[in-house]
Amino acid sequence: MAFTDIIFYTLAAILLFAGLRVITTRNPVHAALFLVLAFFTASGIWLLLEAEFLAITLVLVYVGAVMVLFLFVVMMLDINIDKLREGFWEYLPMAGSIGLLMAIEMVLVLGGKYFAPPKNITHPEGYSNTAELGRVLYSDYLLTFELASVVLLVAIVAAITLTLRDRKESKSMNAADQVLVKKQDRLRIVKMDATVETKSEQNGEDKAS
Repeated sequence: MAFTDIIFYTLAAILLFAGLRVITTRNPVHAALFLVLAFFTASGIWLLLEAEFLAITLVLVYVGAVMVLFLFVVMMLDINIDKLREGFWEYLPMAGSIGLLMAIEMVLVLGGKYFAPPKNITHPEGYSNTAELGRVLYSDYLLTFELASVVLLVAIVAAITLTLRDRKESKSMNAADQVLVKKQDRLRIVKMDATVETKSEQNGEDKAS
């Protein structure tokens, strides 16, 4: 067994353990830390696959930004752990069966094409993994990339809408009512007579002050 194989199996075992502890630990802060460990080990696997850009992106974006922010939010909130874990063991068999079924489907779909033994590939001088990834992403998978961005945008808008809809202080607006508003309803011009202060009035105000 090669040294790279030993590293891969070690990182894979740590990744599986960390992912399992994310959903089984009782403390949400510990779950977030185990998720950080899972991201680090996944980035190590990306490095073994010579995907340096994906590895550093996983560390910088998810570990350095998303998970740190999520960890701060979890530590600041007063979370009722007992309430969160209600029904965990009740739904565990069904969730485990669905997860196992999804894993079997992924192996059957991707096994023949992507899980084949790797071949020794030599890259030319000046080869850039980042440039090659960008070329493939914005040429062969451009439509998929745009669809994913639209789905994420819709998810962000839906999350904001669901969060603010029940708050009393939220200033929600109805788009249909805004479209039906006429200019007479938006602006009303009021004519008033001009008033001019005399010098005697100004002197009286100065004395009063």
